[in-house]
Amino acid sequence: MPEGKIYEDLSTVVGRANTVFRIIAVLIVLALFYYWNVQILEHKKYWDLAESNRTRVRALPAPRGLIRDRNGVILADNRAAFKVSYVRENVVDMEGSYAAVGRLLETGEEAIRGRIDAFKSLPAFEPIVVKDGLGPYDVAPIESRRLEFPELVVDSEPQRFYPHGPLAAHVLGYLQERTPEEASALREARTEVGHMGGRTGIERQYDDRLTGEDGYLIEIVDSLGRGHGERDRRNPVQGQDVVLTLDARLQERAEELLEGREGVIIALDPRSGEVLAMASFPTFDPNRFITRFTPAEWLQLVNDPLSPLENRAVRGLYAPGSIFKLLMALGGLDFGYVDERTTVFCGGSTVIYGSPFACWFQPGHGSMDLSDAIKNSCNIYFYQLGRRMGIDMIALAGERAGLGVRTGIDLTGEKDGLIPSSQWKAKTLKTPWFPGETISVSIGQGQLQMTPLQVAAFTALIAGRGARIRPHLLKADQDAGKGAKAPFKSAVYGPIIEGMWRSVNDMGTGRAAFVAGMDVCGKTGSTQVMSRERAEKLAKAGIEIKTHSWFSGFAPRDDPRIVVTVLVEYGGGGGATAAPLAGRLFSLFQELQGP
Repeated sequence: MPEGKIYEDLSTVVGRANTVFRIIAVLIVLALFYYWNVQILEHKKYWDLAESNRTRVRALPAPRGLIRDRNGVILADNRAAFKVSYVRENVVDMEGSYAAVGRLLETGEEAIRGRIDAFKSLPAFEPIVVKDGLGPYDVAPIESRRLEFPELVVDSEPQRFYPHGPLAAHVLGYLQERTPEEASALREARTEVGHMGGRTGIERQYDDRLTGEDGYLIEIVDSLGRGHGERDRRNPVQGQDVVLTLDARLQERAEELLEGREGVIIALDPRSGEVLAMASFPTFDPNRFITRFTPAEWLQLVNDPLSPLENRAVRGLYAPGSIFKLLMALGGLDFGYVDERTTVFCGGSTVIYGSPFACWFQPGHGSMDLSDAIKNSCNIYFYQLGRRMGIDMIALAGERAGLGVRTGIDLTGEKDGLIPSSQWKAKTLKTPWFPGETISVSIGQGQLQMTPLQVAAFTALIAGRGARIRPHLLKADQDAGKGAKAPFKSAVYGPIIEGMWRSVNDMGTGRAAFVAGMDVCGKTGSTQVMSRERAEKLAKAGIEIKTHSWFSGFAPRDDPRIVVTVLVEYGGGGGATAAPLAGRLFSLFQELQGP
């Protein structure tokens, strides 16, 4: 080594420098990868975020289709309204916001909290409706404080409106807000969370037709959320209109006749099955459902002891009383147990299977043939017919006539009913059928259950001399009411219709339904709501227990055009209560038809 030269060992410095260079290189690579990921792989996400800073998407709800009666009267309409929605993404202090918004909207903090909790599964940027059904003067204070409440958004929406209030409420049904689960299940059907959808009646049955396609508006906004023009728009498409078979005039009259009572009035065309009127009372105003109310308000409605939301026409199950004697006559004639000349002597009571059975007319009717037995609603005649037929033949006749099963009307929630048989009792109650039970069934008592609509459809079967119809409410469905001939001989209907005509026009039990020039044919009925023994005990205690009151008939006798069925709960005798109501509806129909 030459003198004067000094060598320093730099290996440590070089090693450290290389380590630093490697770290810098890795950081550069990570930075490049990050920017590549942001700009290439996730560019759509960040583009949308950037766009959201200068654009806002607003839904444009589609109006529902209108619902009209057969003459064009609008039963369900739409009107302009405003709603206020809450956007959680724009809130800093959630608890403070609940209190302030509750005061501003005059709904209270708990109501706001309840609405938000109901839809807490939604993304924070999705608006949740906290108040709706507002007018311009209602939203003006909210709009004026927009900067103070960035979490509130005011939008216009078409709101359902029922111009005639409770008219045909059970037929039309009502709307309720879609839950997140329902909206998810119906996503393909253009249903959004929080939108109103059909819950009952026609609103539910034809919800897919009535629901339109929502539009949207993309508007440009500044940093304060103020709009500065549109970027894109798709206008909403209104839902299809639905035309019903109802006649608003008959419907209104039927509801007037029932006011203050609990019961049902149904009018239908026996040729086509078109339902002309379907009144159920007590009723409700579907306009109460057009706003999004609280669970407490809903519970108040469903817990009402009068059950105003229940459509008794299709969901009420009742014993038909003496109306059932028409089926007994139909089965007895068709199966050969009696003919139109068969007579039975009524002395006011009789003994069958060792037990006494009474006629409603204590002095007795004397000798009765089939038509006279229907005219006078003679119990003794049908006791004897029931004894001859037996319960299983009665059940077979009911099955052929379509009783005890749903009619298939285009309304959700229709119930079946029951015509008992020995097999049914053995399977359901695990006990044998006793012959004495048949005697009660033969006059429409016992374990029989059917809806008023089933009774109306059965009456239409008799009016049409065996032509089975399916009641329906959609006017456009022209073939819905046409069905096959019922399996009863055509000759059996003559004596039954003769008896029904005499009941109304020859001083029978249905004479209160008489309308001059109408040739009304009908049958009354009274249904016990408790055992005879119980009723007698209450009567001795001075407590009056009234029966359910029935009438079902058609007019005119030849080429019938209308069936009217009336049920009044606890109305007493069918001839005294139900028949007069039917007569008034027949009379209105005659006026509307003209000469």
